[in-house]
Amino acid sequence: MDAFDGRGLVSTAWLAGRLADAELRVFDVTVHLRPATPGPYAIESGRVDYEAAHVPGAAFLDLPRDLSDVDAPLPFTMPPVERLAVALGAAGVGPGTLVVAYSTPSPMWAARLWWMLRASGFDNAAVLDGGFEKWRAEGRPVEAGERRYPPAALQLTARPGAWADKAAVLAAIGDGGVCTINALSPSAHSGQAATNYGRKGHIAGSRNVPYASLLNPDGTYRDDEALRAQFEQVGALTRPRVICYCGGGISATMDALALTRLGHPAVAVYDGSMSEWSRDPEMPMEVGAEP
Repeated sequence: MDAFDGRGLVSTAWLAGRLADAELRVFDVTVHLRPATPGPYAIESGRVDYEAAHVPGAAFLDLPRDLSDVDAPLPFTMPPVERLAVALGAAGVGPGTLVVAYSTPSPMWAARLWWMLRASGFDNAAVLDGGFEKWRAEGRPVEAGERRYPPAALQLTARPGAWADKAAVLAAIGDGGVCTINALSPSAHSGQAATNYGRKGHIAGSRNVPYASLLNPDGTYRDDEALRAQFEQVGALTRPRVICYCGGGISATMDALALTRLGHPAVAVYDGSMSEWSRDPEMPMEVGAEP
């Protein structure tokens, strides 16, 4: 089976025609964020949803438990690549496999896995465009229960520049060579949302390209022309480097995927995002809508 083109997406039709391929590894990585006090949310595994119905042959990956650094102070923190390689190898990912990820109700969890793999030098991965909702809406087959792939040996090597830390984001403020993008909603960006990560607003100087705005009504990504117009509006495509962030480094990967599709050569994700930034009162923030 041919390797992916590196642009991050495959269609439901593509996947349906290749479910029997021995090299394919399909993973449901659904996570739910439930409102909670203290907030802003409680993390809930999507395993129950997966066991009720999933793409035939697909396995489940528990992103917060098995693919995050559980010793880190923030949830969903990227683990060391050596640890990630062990976890993914145990799930059946090897050097010759092709990974397709999906999640419900948002593709951001699948995009997160795709970015983690890309950031670890593994390019044979893609997100199912439109996800499980589109798969079911098209009347494609589903199954219940649990599937597992045979374990494999996997080695990963970190790709330089794929992640940005707090110091890099701070240094980017006022740097004309970097465009920092907030993937959260316009109300969260402006500081008007009821839910926040400790302080209202956005990282000083950052621009807003909400992750939800990247999608068509059926949950697929907008075409390249439409995406290009969105990112051109905030100046991302003329800056040598882009840093994407959100609340916890998840939905930011949807913007990162879109920018990768558009061919931007230097995209990073701020893994700690607002969950880390807002906790430090020394880190500058702003409120208000886009100029």
